[in-house]
Amino acid sequence: MFRALPSTFPSRARSEPGGSRVTVVLGAQWGDEGKGKLVDLLATEADIVCRCQGGNNAGHTVVVDGKEYDFHLFPSGIINPKAISFIGNGVVIHLPGLFEEAEKNEKKGLLFDFHQAVDGLQEVQRQAQEGKNIGTTKKGIGPTYSSKAARTGLRICDLLSDFDEFSSRFKNLAHQYKSMFPTLEIDTEGQLKKLKGYAEKIRPMVRDGVYFMYEALHGSPKKILIEGANAALLDIDFGTYPFVTSSNCTVGGVCTGLGVPPQNIGEVYGVVKAYTTRVGIGAFPTEQINEIGDILQSRGHEWGVTTGRKRRCGWLDLVILRYAHMINGFTALALTKLDILDVLDEIKISVAYKLAGKRIPYFPANQEILQKVEVEYETMPGWKTDTTGARKWEDLPPKAQNYIRCVENHVGVPVKWVGVGKSRESVIQLF
Repeated sequence: MFRALPSTFPSRARSEPGGSRVTVVLGAQWGDEGKGKLVDLLATEADIVCRCQGGNNAGHTVVVDGKEYDFHLFPSGIINPKAISFIGNGVVIHLPGLFEEAEKNEKKGLLFDFHQAVDGLQEVQRQAQEGKNIGTTKKGIGPTYSSKAARTGLRICDLLSDFDEFSSRFKNLAHQYKSMFPTLEIDTEGQLKKLKGYAEKIRPMVRDGVYFMYEALHGSPKKILIEGANAALLDIDFGTYPFVTSSNCTVGGVCTGLGVPPQNIGEVYGVVKAYTTRVGIGAFPTEQINEIGDILQSRGHEWGVTTGRKRRCGWLDLVILRYAHMINGFTALALTKLDILDVLDEIKISVAYKLAGKRIPYFPANQEILQKVEVEYETMPGWKTDTTGARKWEDLPPKAQNYIRCVENHVGVPVKWVGVGKSRESVIQLF
């Protein structure tokens, strides 16, 4: 027999899915696509803007009224003073870098200074043992997620509960890392003193994340915007492993990082640069180590916001974009930095990969195989016209319009926005 649900159980939850639908913005390449700009644009009408995963390894640049903002942990929509900024379960927090304005969730993992130190030591160790490293941001993200998976990590709710118990667990965690890395120096008492001070500063801003999101979804109608950090090809499960981040940067991370049920996900916008960039090492089939790559790098100012590292550059890869769409189910795309291509005589787009001379219908999971693929390109004439002043579709040169339509036709997803500059005003909305 089935037991009757208690009368206090929300009737709307058992009768129908109901509730608001969230709008999700995700990176469709290896990051640095310009997600922050789209989030900032959409956030002007949002009631709540959320981060669902990652940590301060992300770097989003937004330009508003001529002023440039670089965000690493907070949703880019924090610029909107009318919206609540919310950081969910799936995000790891480095407290010294935390702004006091943000709403926070009590179950997020805590990133400590020694996590950052360990991240650097592990990279040195990999280089010495294997002759190569992963190319992490050395922000401590990997070690923090490792602590979480090993069930030895500490969370915001632990910090705000019994501090003696928290201190004991912190010391145990520090001891574990010192056992693994004898050269690691940890000022345990000094860090605990700082953490106790941070605890009181953030206590007024902490909420139970699941309840907060449930009330937001099922209370009075709200526009909820969710910003993914990193991007599809950096996803721990679906990215170019092992050269990936430590969280789920695809749409599933919205559910696991914020406690949002799948039925409450509405629009899913994929952000894609008009060419491709990647930071660090790992396979990059369309990379251009030549004059074209140099032009893209210099015109696009391709330096990492978080690390300052030079980004590798190459042609737009529609194999990657189709793969990201398979996982995320994009409802529309934002194509950014189209203006960077303005000076090129001709432009190539990757439309397929070949192995042993035969097209393959999938994106290779294995890095060694991905290194061996032959890229099949379509070549299009450049428009050789300045597009930075374009503010509507008709302002774009016909050859630039053809480039955009080519992306749509190959991926099967409409392009809703086209970026032709750094500012909010430099975004063309097509529908």
